[in-house]
Amino acid sequence: MLKRQPLQFYNEALPGVDTAELQGKLVVIEGPDAVGRTTQVALLRQWLEREGHAVLDTGMARSALAGKGINMAKQGNTLGPITMTLFYTTDFADRLENEIVPALRAGFVVLIDRYIYSIMARAIARGEDRRWIEQVAGFALVPHATFYLRAGVETLVSRVVLGRGAFDYWESGMDLRFGPDKYDSFVRYQARLIKALDSMVKPYEFTVIDANQSVPRIFSELRRRIARLSLPRAARRPRLRRPAAKAAS
Repeated sequence: MLKRQPLQFYNEALPGVDTAELQGKLVVIEGPDAVGRTTQVALLRQWLEREGHAVLDTGMARSALAGKGINMAKQGNTLGPITMTLFYTTDFADRLENEIVPALRAGFVVLIDRYIYSIMARAIARGEDRRWIEQVAGFALVPHATFYLRAGVETLVSRVVLGRGAFDYWESGMDLRFGPDKYDSFVRYQARLIKALDSMVKPYEFTVIDANQSVPRIFSELRRRIARLSLPRAARRPRLRRPAAKAAS
């Protein structure tokens, strides 16, 4: 497979988007539930902003168009797999057009907590057709780097127990009806999710990061790798001109 160029569309381009105008960097943090993506995105944003870079961070279910609707629909525990996939894809499309592309056009570093790959992996884990979901996701931009935080299911379980103390319905794949026990369902569903993400490592050029490590060690590795991306130069602060002295009357 030929190496894809960053900031080109995987398949069909969004209307009205000239990729030649995109000057920023697109960095994706991927991984299963409870692996620590959100923590790392927050640390990376703080570091990049201290270095003087303009940063946008975004993630799933945060769009103005679909974010609230997704959260409301999930409360009922009634979403079907195809409806869920299309709902999240709509959310991603809205953020891509109205947040991500404008930020890249302005030269921002865009950090994304889960990209189109997580939508694809969730669909695959629920038995949906892989070719179909790849076609649906074809309007996504190719990132400059995708860091896949990979950890074993045992590590994920311990982080849920120590962090939140309870298993989430959707993160446990309870809609797949593995059984009534959320722990067992979490283990089986997350194993499927990891398998789906593993299958994307080569086709989508993921950089795998061992997420069984401590938070500081993961952050150190991410920071070192991101520093190699030739990030856009930090914007200089405009000089403030002093008002001209008024002529004596």
